[in-house]
Amino acid sequence: MSGPIDLDSHDTGLNDQLRDGVVAEDIPAIFPLLRGRGLLRAFTALFHGGEGQVLLRLLVLRTLGARSNAPEWTPQDIRDHLSFIDPVKLETVVQRLRDHDLLSWDAETQRYRVDALGRKALAALTTLLDFEQDDEDGLGYITSQLAAGQAVGRVSADELGHLLARLSELKDDFDRAVLSGSEHRIHAAAQTLGSVWTWVEKGTAIIEAITEAQELDLRAHRLAQAVGRAQSAMLRQAGIFQRELNKIDQHRIHLGRSGLSSSDLVGWLRRLDTSALCAFASEQHLLPLQPAFVQDQIALDVAEFELLERERAAAEVTALPTAEATPPATDLPHDEEDLSHLDAWQKILEGITEPVGLEHAVTPESYAISAYRLSLLGLIGDPESASLDGAAADLARLPLSLEVEPRLLDVDLGEVRQISAGRISPHTAASPVRRRRASKETPPHA
Repeated sequence: MSGPIDLDSHDTGLNDQLRDGVVAEDIPAIFPLLRGRGLLRAFTALFHGGEGQVLLRLLVLRTLGARSNAPEWTPQDIRDHLSFIDPVKLETVVQRLRDHDLLSWDAETQRYRVDALGRKALAALTTLLDFEQDDEDGLGYITSQLAAGQAVGRVSADELGHLLARLSELKDDFDRAVLSGSEHRIHAAAQTLGSVWTWVEKGTAIIEAITEAQELDLRAHRLAQAVGRAQSAMLRQAGIFQRELNKIDQHRIHLGRSGLSSSDLVGWLRRLDTSALCAFASEQHLLPLQPAFVQDQIALDVAEFELLERERAAAEVTALPTAEATPPATDLPHDEEDLSHLDAWQKILEGITEPVGLEHAVTPESYAISAYRLSLLGLIGDPESASLDGAAADLARLPLSLEVEPRLLDVDLGEVRQISAGRISPHTAASPVRRRRASKETPPHA
């Protein structure tokens, strides 16, 4: 198929599809198709007819081409391996593949084998099927084809043109999503960009290698440069999406303190079907219509200012007070610190001769005094506090030990409902000291 083109051997029906006076041989764009018409006839043999027939031919061809260790098949091997197919239909498919040079018959060995043309068709089909699963945008397949051509030193300008066209289409879709201002469309575009991000990065590396090649023709070199610019614009698109989403987030309306926003409401409405949306509008026409020219919120603000704020501002006294002399420091009141509760509790602690539970040592009838005593428990046995002067230092120097357990006791003493379990013990009878912060809970009415 790489030899000279026989222009007289192609289907004359092609000229019937053209305008009068135009011959197929005069159209440069048709030359590549005429040069590869053998391959095109093979694909016509595979894909002509209904879907069931096409799938059956592809199944037979893929089955015969999958056995790499023994590529030759006897007719009986084919019938045994594909016994689930009707024998007459199987024979028809094998003969069709043979007639179009997808299968070859060796008369000497009496065996079939997949011809070179069939291998090409299988390779192309396998690549398409592999990329169909996770390449909905087609960018991965186009990039892989370009990478294969670059690896063998045969970069096609057509493949560069396909890649540039697909990148331009994606860029146009992304720009439209940004201009729409729709959070839903921007999120969808961002997901699309994330799915093709890997192929864009791989394509960037391939384009860099292609542009460095010295033997690249002028048209292909210009296309490669255009593809590189399009890929650079695609890589900057992620920042544009994030910036637009931040702007939308600043104007998002939150529905009270429910944690929901207007975006959540829109997403929920999008998931409803038509009947559910119509149900929300039932009997809404019975409500009184709101005049579009009356802005009730603005009217309410104006009325509030005229009735309240204006009168309040008029009645407000804004005059500065008269100057007064500063009183001398000797006239300032001096209150002495009341340590009576501390002194009383210290006397109680000095009389402890055996371990006493916190519920008895801390809790009197008043909650305030209980909380005061509980806050002073941390001073017992504290060496830093004991080195100071004052009533608190005297409390810290008492020969006592504090032991608190990580649990609460239910008590019914005055205004205290629960208190941490623990005890205060003299040094002679105390267990190893475990000083922890005590905690307690007040009744609901406290």
